Amino acid sequence: MRAIDKVLIANRGEIALRVMRTCRRMGIATVAVYSDADAEAPFVRFADEAVRLGPAPARESYLVTNAILDAARRTGADAVHPGYGFLSENARFAADVIEEGLAFIGPPPEVIAQLGSKQEAKRLARRAGVPVVPGYDGDGGGDDGSPEALAAAAREVGFPLLVKASAGGGGKGMRIVRKPDELADALERARGEARSAFGDDTLLLERYIERPRHVEIQIIGDQRGTVVHLHERECSIQRRYQKVVEEAPSTAVDAELRAAMGRAATELGRAAGYVGVGTVELLVGPDGAFYFLEVNTRLQVEHPVTELTTGLDLVREQIRIARGEPLGYAEAPPQHGWAIEVRLCAEDPDRDHLPTTGTVLAAEVPDVVRADLGVTAGSEIGIHYDSLLGKLIAHAPTRQEAAQLLRRALEQTWMPGLVTNREYLARILAHPAFLAGELDTHFLERHAGELAARPPGLDRVRVAAVALVLHGIAERRAGAGADAGALAPPGWRNVRFADQVVTYRLGDADVVVAYRPVAGGVELSLGGKPTRVGAFGVDGDRVWFVEHGGHRRTARVAVAGARAWVLAEGAQLAFTLVPRFPEVGTEQVAGGLVAPMPGRIVKILVEVGQDVAPGTPLVVLEAMKMEHTVRAAAAGRVQAIHASVGQQVDAEHLLAVVA
Repeated sequence: MRAIDKVLIANRGEIALRVMRTCRRMGIATVAVYSDADAEAPFVRFADEAVRLGPAPARESYLVTNAILDAARRTGADAVHPGYGFLSENARFAADVIEEGLAFIGPPPEVIAQLGSKQEAKRLARRAGVPVVPGYDGDGGGDDGSPEALAAAAREVGFPLLVKASAGGGGKGMRIVRKPDELADALERARGEARSAFGDDTLLLERYIERPRHVEIQIIGDQRGTVVHLHERECSIQRRYQKVVEEAPSTAVDAELRAAMGRAATELGRAAGYVGVGTVELLVGPDGAFYFLEVNTRLQVEHPVTELTTGLDLVREQIRIARGEPLGYAEAPPQHGWAIEVRLCAEDPDRDHLPTTGTVLAAEVPDVVRADLGVTAGSEIGIHYDSLLGKLIAHAPTRQEAAQLLRRALEQTWMPGLVTNREYLARILAHPAFLAGELDTHFLERHAGELAARPPGLDRVRVAAVALVLHGIAERRAGAGADAGALAPPGWRNVRFADQVVTYRLGDADVVVAYRPVAGGVELSLGGKPTRVGAFGVDGDRVWFVEHGGHRRTARVAVAGARAWVLAEGAQLAFTLVPRFPEVGTEQVAGGLVAPMPGRIVKILVEVGQDVAPGTPLVVLEAMKMEHTVRAAAAGRVQAIHASVGQQVDAEHLLAVVA
């Protein structure tokens, strides 16, 4: 047994906060480490102590082992918790922590080295008798990892196949290859992402299995050799190999299959000498046959669904194991009810889920669900880290109730200031196929059309626009020292009862609202449809008003400069105020290709004067730990390139011109 009185969390964002909260409940002090970009982040403020690591890029801060160990020395930490991502599955880092005399809250370095490598993990799984996906991992010797060696192996594995980074996970360094002529580009792109995300560009190949389920088994082992499983999690709803919705239990797993998968997972864990919390990931076919994929030697993003259905705090279990305590149970607690988790991300589903940036103006989630958020009002969301803002998790007696509870909580979640996938997640939870449990890893692709956003209905836009105008009236009255809910004066016009007109841009459409005070209220007109408001009130960002006929409506409003966000009828709409006298702007360059998001230029694939076909890759940007390719929209000739490798560009920066 060893004492752990102070833990340094070698991570950031919501997982750092998640670990700190458990430490606080256990009476353990916490140390945060942070980059310049995170100096004012919630996890830094929550910690008992905090130490700066370096500049914003992860390779200069969160991936610098010496800086993290120096922070542990300076603060007198007893242990290091790696969270997930960054160095959490880096065996050398774990070894360095232990050599420093600290407890590493995770598996031993040799276990991480063996299981953290997808190559080694598959070899161990074969030896343990666990079925594996057919593929190539270099087993047999003589593999130099060259494109030629992988191309030869690909011909043996057959197409379609999956190129995967041997280190790490989260969809980074993964590509589907359906035809031989796609292989070279997939290998190059996968290597680049793997090197950037994990510092290891080793690749392996797997036969690509169409429409499987992704089911994982949570395992946990103590230092005395006890390894048990804590049931399964269903993680089939994925986009680009990153999980979007997770749940426990799985609708595809009965008692017999659960026992078989649990037995395979624990046998693999015992064969590896597993200590700590880990996850064995499996593919399950329609016939119930399952195949080993990989082992994640860390806490998973989706661990809360296991916690809510078993009653265990997995971070507490990690710390207990690191102290040398026995598990105290030979099998998992029984599952109770159903838990569903969604990942709330800074991304725009209407623009192919491109990462978004901005300032969070508010961050509020109804307290009927668990919210593991890493942001709060004032948080700056930049380009340096992944897009995950936090997780929302619902727990209820039945799956149907958990889905309804979580969907309603998403509709009421208030996070203005940037675009998120909030409404997209709510649409998934409401989809009939999801509610029926008809899931596989291609769910989002198959139902893409049904899950796409629809233009907000006129009534929803009307309620939002009315609330926004009333909020503006209240703001102006309050600024003049009058009652915020009183009627507005006519403003800049000299004619007392003339209509005031304000124009907002919503997507590609203009929303024009005319309003004027009338006896007993305000009359507003949007799209020729009048609305009579008899009374209204504003409390902070909450606006309520009573329409003619006694119908009370509510909305939330946040304004920052010319941008305004309104949450009404479950939809969060982003308005831009159109000035009455707009400045003359620069014209869009014909044939210009612009950056879809802020990012760093990592490759320029064409030259001035080169002829290109539609879809030809022109420029590759790196943002939020992923690579994004800007392609030619039409056939033409590259007339100009306005970017260079290594350059940091803003969204809408002109990159190239194809004439």
